[in-house]
Amino acid sequence: MASAHARRRQGFLHDVEIDGHALVLDEPEAAGGTNQGPRPTRLLAAALAACTAITVEMYAARKEWKLGEVEVDVEMTYEGAAPSSFTVTLRVQCDLDDDQVERLRVIAGKCPVHRALASETPVSIEDRIERV
Repeated sequence: MASAHARRRQGFLHDVEIDGHALVLDEPEAAGGTNQGPRPTRLLAAALAACTAITVEMYAARKEWKLGEVEVDVEMTYEGAAPSSFTVTLRVQCDLDDDQVERLRVIAGKCPVHRALASETPVSIEDRIERV
């Protein structure tokens, strides 16, 4: 099992640890933060971009397709404070035929982050608050 732990430093600024890796998350000044790190919702776009790239690269490696440079852009649309949609653009520099390109598009949509964001992963919130 993997886990993430957030600890408030001050205001909305949080230190987050994920599997031994440290991140800093915050809110922009306009939202009352200090803008010392990205908003948590921005990590969703970053995770989707990286996961899409890695998923496509792993698939291409198994097929022994030479992809060259791979870039993924993710644009988020917000409804209030929450993301309401994601648009993913995948760019590969290689000579693939139309069927291979279509297969990469399908595989890109199967990355684990995409699947989680598409509501395929249940999330449960424990009905408790632990006092420390």
